[in-house]
Amino acid sequence: MTTSSILGTGAYAPKKLLTNQDLEKMIATTDQWITERTGIKTRHIAAEGETTSDMAVCAARAALAMAETRAEDLDMIIVGTISADMPLPSCAVIIQAKLGARNAFAFDLSAACAGSLYGMSIADQFIRTGKARRVLVIGAELLSRLIDWNDRNTCILFGDGAGAIVMGPCEEPGRGLLSTHLHTDGTTADFLKIPGGGSLHPQSEEVLANKWHKVAMNGREIYKFAIRVLPLALNEALEANGLKPENVSHVIAHQANARIVESVLERVGIPQDKCWMNLDRYGNTSSASLPISLDEANRAGRLQKGDIIAMMAIGAGMAWGSALMRW
Repeated sequence: MTTSSILGTGAYAPKKLLTNQDLEKMIATTDQWITERTGIKTRHIAAEGETTSDMAVCAARAALAMAETRAEDLDMIIVGTISADMPLPSCAVIIQAKLGARNAFAFDLSAACAGSLYGMSIADQFIRTGKARRVLVIGAELLSRLIDWNDRNTCILFGDGAGAIVMGPCEEPGRGLLSTHLHTDGTTADFLKIPGGGSLHPQSEEVLANKWHKVAMNGREIYKFAIRVLPLALNEALEANGLKPENVSHVIAHQANARIVESVLERVGIPQDKCWMNLDRYGNTSSASLPISLDEANRAGRLQKGDIIAMMAIGAGMAWGSALMRW
């Protein structure tokens, strides 16, 4: 059976850095407080005039170059984002035009921090069924414009960036994306949301006054939920493929909080040093987090042929999942 594999990866982060020391001058917080609770030291902030699609195109071009794939050879573009350039049309169609990927159909998906993992799962189905041979999956977020910079519960966490993956068929038995496992629990939707700007609370003076157009988060509930469901998702992927935690070579994870990643790996029984961590340098880049981490690990030579790569992500919804790949 044809499986899908990763042919190329790419990433982009804006040049401007916002450090914990910078935040100390903006809100009532300290570098020590942020570091101890999140593991974050710096985050990248988009330049004035820079858009989500701009960042996505930079990451995409790097991934296409590695995959030795021309933009016009793409069949499909999937963009995971909750911070598109505009509500309509999708960010994906803007990216398609900027890349010159005239033969690809393109669409956005909204799974927040799990967006890239959801996108990979969709791409995998199209490749396995022969409906597509070259798929570009992008996670891109410009969250600095959706944050209330007076809310220290959220503004310390998020950064801007983009990651991209080019996927295609793999004919070699036992290699490629082995399985993906996606889950949703809509009863937890209030944990992480932007309540204003939609049909429930259309844009208005009231929305702006109450800052309903900004991210609102219950960090404590998210933490408790994440460390409960992510171990189950990782074990689900391992069991589906007849593997055990000791068989995992590397973990590529969405990184929202260092304590979440550490707790999940401890519960599954995977050593911490098997997980590529860059949260300290990027903060939480939502859907961009997983592909940025994958690209860094890939370009560092960390991933070798035959390695078992476990992936996990969780985002607003709550939406979460896992994947297992033989590199």
